[in-house]
Amino acid sequence: MALQARALLTSKWLAEAVKVQGKMRILDTSWYLPKLRRNAKSEFKKKHIPGAAFFDIDQCCDKTSPLDHMLPSEKIFADYVGNLGIESDTHVVLYDASEFGAFSAPRVWWMFRVFGHSAVSLLNGGLRNWELEGRPVSDKYLRPAPTEFKASLNRSWIKTYEDLLDNLDTKQFQVVDARPPGRFRGLDPEPRDNTEPGHIPGSVNVPFHSFLSQSGHFLPKEQLQALFTRAGVDLSRPVCVLCGSAVTACHVALAAHECGHAGVSVYDGGWSEWYTRAVPENVISEGRGKHL
Repeated sequence: MALQARALLTSKWLAEAVKVQGKMRILDTSWYLPKLRRNAKSEFKKKHIPGAAFFDIDQCCDKTSPLDHMLPSEKIFADYVGNLGIESDTHVVLYDASEFGAFSAPRVWWMFRVFGHSAVSLLNGGLRNWELEGRPVSDKYLRPAPTEFKASLNRSWIKTYEDLLDNLDTKQFQVVDARPPGRFRGLDPEPRDNTEPGHIPGSVNVPFHSFLSQSGHFLPKEQLQALFTRAGVDLSRPVCVLCGSAVTACHVALAAHECGHAGVSVYDGGWSEWYTRAVPENVISEGRGKHL
């Protein structure tokens, strides 16, 4: 039986757990859209939760793919995670330094789970709230001793372009897009060049930030459930989530998990791939759309 862990942890819990010196590894998973020109790794070197290591989604990925940070192979993930001193019975606690309170950390939470590691949690409120509460940060980094990690990929939690294309007819699963409303509708620009905004036919928009309170914490379960209900998403039926490149899509997966729906699948290619490959009529937009 794999170790289970609560998806969301308070900073109070983490501050206490660090003192106990149990089998736990804290990871700073910060990542930013290139246009923000923030270097997450250099920020980590200057300031992080004491004892944390850095997880880079642009390194732990399939580098043969033209798409950004697509899921790596089992071996690449296992080697990368093992080099961070994580074993199969290590409790992994993730956070990022985004002003949202959570931006990239839910992606890494989902990555660990899709590779069979359920002893993984998110620091609710992220580094933003850790610091607001006056908790310590450090610029010291001690490289963890490499160890062995076993990864087993759950392919049923991953959807491909072909799966989404088939679903236009079969409607076997609901499709939830986590991008901001302007990009979903086709009115605001995409952050990547050569990609126009818009959405997949039949998909619904639940922006990732709507799952977070103003303080940067995930909303309580009842409010998360109400969000899904308002959007017309039935959590008793299969759900697939996407965004630009499958980072903030994982906010939806985590929120659904909190509501008792653990098996949300992620379209890893995201809107970046869909826009590139789809025929114009499969790019729904109030703006330019796609032209041949």
